[in-house]
Amino acid sequence: MRYVIMGTAGHIDHGKSALVKALTGVDPDRLKEEKERGITIDLGFADLQYPDGLTIGIVDVPGHERLVRNMLAGAGGIDFVLLVIAADEGIMPQSREHLAICNLLKIKSGLIAITKADLVEPDWIGLVEEEVRDFVRGTFLEGAEIVPVSSVTGENLERIREAIAEVAKNVELKPSKGLFRLPVDRVFTLKGFGTVVTGTAVSGSVKAEESIEILPRKLSTRIRGLQSHGKALRQVLAGQRAALNLQGIEKEDLHRGDTLVSAGRFSSTRAIDARVELLKGAPPVKNRSLVHFHLGTSETVARVILYGAEQLAPGHSAYCQFRLQNPLVAQSGDRFIIRRF
Repeated sequence: MRYVIMGTAGHIDHGKSALVKALTGVDPDRLKEEKERGITIDLGFADLQYPDGLTIGIVDVPGHERLVRNMLAGAGGIDFVLLVIAADEGIMPQSREHLAICNLLKIKSGLIAITKADLVEPDWIGLVEEEVRDFVRGTFLEGAEIVPVSSVTGENLERIREAIAEVAKNVELKPSKGLFRLPVDRVFTLKGFGTVVTGTAVSGSVKAEESIEILPRKLSTRIRGLQSHGKALRQVLAGQRAALNLQGIEKEDLHRGDTLVSAGRFSSTRAIDARVELLKGAPPVKNRSLVHFHLGTSETVARVILYGAEQLAPGHSAYCQFRLQNPLVAQSGDRFIIRRF
């Protein structure tokens, strides 16, 4: 079995959720408000399964500029991206912002879907493809396959399903050996079961009945049961999306941004030493300024302490310390995103 996570990216109303539904039969827009307004507000989830055992967990993200914080909560755990650009609108602001975020997170591979192909003439598709190739030049998506597709007519759905599998087969898998860590992206209760959390295991593995810790809340619990894409499991490995039924924990005790970890092996922190890199179009960051700090599914406010400089200019990088308003769990090599306060 091979477990890989694919995330969607792209501007609002470019058809990300519709494409996920067309490919999987699962509507990732699960909230009442999403169905009423016709837009994705929070993270949605689905999966693609192939005969050879390849299982692709899909994280569908919102495309609205005011919902970037929700997008970031889903982007941290993905292995490759499906960038979605509508044929009738082309490249839009969140096309650019989402691609920049994926670049900063060092996502290494992906593919591009030109959706709503049924709304334009074939000659127009060719023009959009050229525009897209120029747009991704110099990024990790340079040379990626571009597939025109329609979720309405079914055009090229099988082709993009095969293209997704090809990218997934070349993804470097998350390490299933080592310490277990799963950032929580959703918390809910099920009648007869109690509290359930979901997330993507980013390292290690965990088994049913195993004791784990919840940080930064310093809670201890035992896993009553495990599921992945609706199937009960005895063990969850890194790279799998999973639902964990927790013993003795109330829903109100947990929130998105908490992290499930191997018991007694992690500590949360309020200070992180890191190298920060600014996009060329970003505003400068002044020493001791405040930023929004996103890591995994967590978000907090942080003060930036630059080492040896009073200001970091756009397009440059520097070492610094982030002093966090709220504690979180981090490991060496983790990628993070900062945004203006």
